[in-house]
Amino acid sequence: MSEGVAEGAIFRLSRVEARVEAYDWAFARESSEAIASHWAKISAGKPAMFNGRVMLQHRAAIRDGVFEAGYFETDYAAFMTWRDAGHPGPVIRNGFAMGALRAGDGAFLCGKMGAHTANAGKVYFAAGTPDLDDVRPDGTLDLAGSVTRELAEETGLRPDELTVGEGWTALVERGRIAFLREVGIDLPAEEARALMLGRMKELEEDELSDIVVIRSLADTEAHDMPPFMRRYLAHIFDGS
Repeated sequence: MSEGVAEGAIFRLSRVEARVEAYDWAFARESSEAIASHWAKISAGKPAMFNGRVMLQHRAAIRDGVFEAGYFETDYAAFMTWRDAGHPGPVIRNGFAMGALRAGDGAFLCGKMGAHTANAGKVYFAAGTPDLDDVRPDGTLDLAGSVTRELAEETGLRPDELTVGEGWTALVERGRIAFLREVGIDLPAEEARALMLGRMKELEEDELSDIVVIRSLADTEAHDMPPFMRRYLAHIFDGS
């Protein structure tokens, strides 16, 4: 059975099958001047921002609990310009994986993005738009592997310190689909936070400025958290 991927939906998946393929993205081809201008504006004073290559999703379908998607390669400046312009044109999505990190006492652990990043001050689980490091030699995207890679890159946590769940919870919004996988760490939240803060001091790149502990949906109100994160946490807390 095939289902449409509707905006506002939240659903469980057994797996995600994603492949990079050729796609002519008219927005990037026709908007070079606007992209260059916008990139100059948003990267000014932020030398750490890098206009690397990323993968965006241009087609998607769900068949029997399996999410099948096609991705194409573009540059980060084009993606950011398109995002900030309100996602013009045909349906394109930033389809990324996140590790929903939960401590042994049930609290969630989120990162707060540093002032030098494109999403400064935002609070969410470790994640990143798929890039060339996520592409396997056969052209498929390793979204599952990106969960532990992003956690390691942003917090210093090692895969052997984590328990990674099966399947995904997907949340769909305009221009975005988040694939969340449950990840556990066998420590109380404050101990896990202290461990991550210590590790973060040793990282080559400091994407995060803090680790935020979320014990209830009410805790999210004190932070600049994207709506899809609140939707996910409401879904989990209401179902607990």
